[in-house]
Amino acid sequence: MAQSLMARTARRFTMPDLALAPTTGRLTPERIKTEVLSGLTVALALVPEAVAFSFVAGVNPLVGLYAAFLVGLITAAIGGRPGMISGATGALAVVMVALVAEHGVEYLFATVVLMGILQIAAGVLRWGKFIRLVPHPVMLGFVNGLAIVIFLAQLSQFQVPGSAEITGHGASGGTWLPPAQLVPMLALVALTMAVIWLLPRLTRAVPAPLVGIAVTAAVVIAFGIDVPRVGDLASIQGGLPAFHIPAVPFTLETLQIILPYAVILAAIGLIESLLTLNLVGEITGQRGGASQECVAQGVANTVTGVFGGMGGCAMIGQSMINVRSGGRTRVAGIAAALFLLSFILVAAPLIELIPLAALVGVMFMVVIGTFAWNSVRILARVPRTDAFVILLVTVVTVLEDLAVAVVVGVIVSALAYAWNNARRIHAKSYVTPEGAKVYQVQGPLFFGSAEGFAEMFDAARDPAVVIVDFADSRVVDQSALQAIEAVAAKYEDAGKRLQLRHLSRDCHRLLKRAGHLVLDSDDDPDYGLAVDYGVRTGIIGGH
Repeated sequence: MAQSLMARTARRFTMPDLALAPTTGRLTPERIKTEVLSGLTVALALVPEAVAFSFVAGVNPLVGLYAAFLVGLITAAIGGRPGMISGATGALAVVMVALVAEHGVEYLFATVVLMGILQIAAGVLRWGKFIRLVPHPVMLGFVNGLAIVIFLAQLSQFQVPGSAEITGHGASGGTWLPPAQLVPMLALVALTMAVIWLLPRLTRAVPAPLVGIAVTAAVVIAFGIDVPRVGDLASIQGGLPAFHIPAVPFTLETLQIILPYAVILAAIGLIESLLTLNLVGEITGQRGGASQECVAQGVANTVTGVFGGMGGCAMIGQSMINVRSGGRTRVAGIAAALFLLSFILVAAPLIELIPLAALVGVMFMVVIGTFAWNSVRILARVPRTDAFVILLVTVVTVLEDLAVAVVVGVIVSALAYAWNNARRIHAKSYVTPEGAKVYQVQGPLFFGSAEGFAEMFDAARDPAVVIVDFADSRVVDQSALQAIEAVAAKYEDAGKRLQLRHLSRDCHRLLKRAGHLVLDSDDDPDYGLAVDYGVRTGIIGGH
């Protein structure tokens, strides 16, 4: 029941604009218009993000913009989930800053290439399927923490440019804008949010975020309101990205420098991308594609590294903007990348006039739509372990980063699961007419329950023949086998005979090699069926 409740909560509160039905894949003129306009909205929101993350990594803003263009274009074209948006992200930027500061930007490019190769390998080996191991409470904490991180990241826009230290988690320190700019900016943010909220009630012909940006920009330009604009961050004018082999020595020493960073970046990028893939997939009604997304991210980063980009991964905030605006196919992502390139090449003067307040308003609406508001209410109704995991992942996401939070959440969930299963093992016992005592073991036998298993037996008081029946149990790992061997050794020392029933052939062979057990399968009529069940279900080691 608790799981069903959390599933309903996620569907209702973490997925904005659910009224937009999944597309059938047919590109009608109306669909193409929606996709292109959605891509334009995303591209406008990508500009300040890419510039800000470039500052975080300590590189030129064009390095971040090129990454947003190349990674976004390639993953949109060949990624595992149409509708996803990728680009330069803060989670990767905070890892890159130390490498750039110590070794320079050329080493960053080489690291991004190696990062991409590792991600391609992960896709080819089909490691993307392991994202299925992320429990639902971790996903709820993930989206809640993500919403908070997106909110905190926007606070730097309310501060004097250059006065705040921008990280992947937001802005720290810094000086707030003077009241003459701060008050109008807050009013413009509210205006943008109001347009985005009201427009869908009137029409869905045009994406509401795009209209919100246009209306706010028109007000600022028409009335000459003095508020920060995109051009205050940095100039985005530039040319086409040029092919450039990273200028680093191709030596073992270079590999030793870049490999640790590449492994970390590849892992963070894949975790964020696969979680985004799952989130977008639930909204659009799509499944699968994890391994394909790993390969796409890898190809994108490999190409980006040789074209002077800082690399990237899926951007959950921008993906939510795209989905909220109606983007459902690859057209939207490709359009976003091409619009971004056009901004760099020809439209920079116009884009630099857009007030940051309009883009902040769009992101605030993403925050509202992303946060699982009802998850706060259900904390008292779900198991305490799940409630703790939701809160833990949320906090770690804000304090550290999304990838660390997910790993921590999975570990805690796994430990809680192991503890709960360790307490489930017990045995029913009875004495046969022949005088043998039978222990019917129930519950999984693994490292967590091995000690409890050993405590169930009384070798000193039991009769000369003891039968242990594993029909209702599972022998999971080497610790379980060791526990069985230890129990057998106690009965052997007491001069008594131990028989095991309903074990798979693998377990039989392993235990027989121990030399302590008397194995008797002649009186085990269900033995063959037990082996067949183990083979059919693919359980390693069987029962």
